[in-house]
Amino acid sequence: MSLLKNTTLIKFSQLLLVVVLMGSVSCTRTEVVKVLIHTDLGEIELEVYPELAPITASNFLTLVEQGVYTNAIFYRVVRMDNQPQNRVKIEVIQGGLYDDDLVATYSTIEHENTKSTGIKHTNGVLSMARNEPGTASTEFFICIGDQPSLDFGGDRNPDKQGFAAFGQVAKGMEVVSAIQGLPENGQVLQNRVLIRGMTVIQ
Repeated sequence: MSLLKNTTLIKFSQLLLVVVLMGSVSCTRTEVVKVLIHTDLGEIELEVYPELAPITASNFLTLVEQGVYTNAIFYRVVRMDNQPQNRVKIEVIQGGLYDDDLVATYSTIEHENTKSTGIKHTNGVLSMARNEPGTASTEFFICIGDQPSLDFGGDRNPDKQGFAAFGQVAKGMEVVSAIQGLPENGQVLQNRVLIRGMTVIQ
């Protein structure tokens, strides 16, 4: 093999290594990621924690980057006065794609409970809505006030596995509270709040 061919091969190998390393870095987020939710009532700035909740945070950020939440909605509000059938009451707003058939087209993710992540359902915490553990995909909610019954071992769900918290509202809790106070029928907003889009800002 000539020196020229040998040098070219070495340079190609080095370039390939750089590409592979860059690919692994982009797929594995460890820093806090900030996301801006643009709604008709104002903006909500989120902090998402990939290091603490890698499966849940990565799924959410991928959906954001793919534009899945463009023209999504906040559609459900849960207040102390609108859950008469629930012994354990909570306060949250819920958003996402809303349409069950559309939600079903997205892959579900493994359940990361608060025992494993250490992220408790305190005021402003961002978490995934689900039915059974391991059925979360696109729908999410934001806590208004501390909601310990949504943590691992909590009594809101009979399975006591809690929900998968993965982030926190950094700015815009006034927008969250405004959404929660809107008129509803059986927890479903009479006029859904449009999510114009979500943007990763850091």
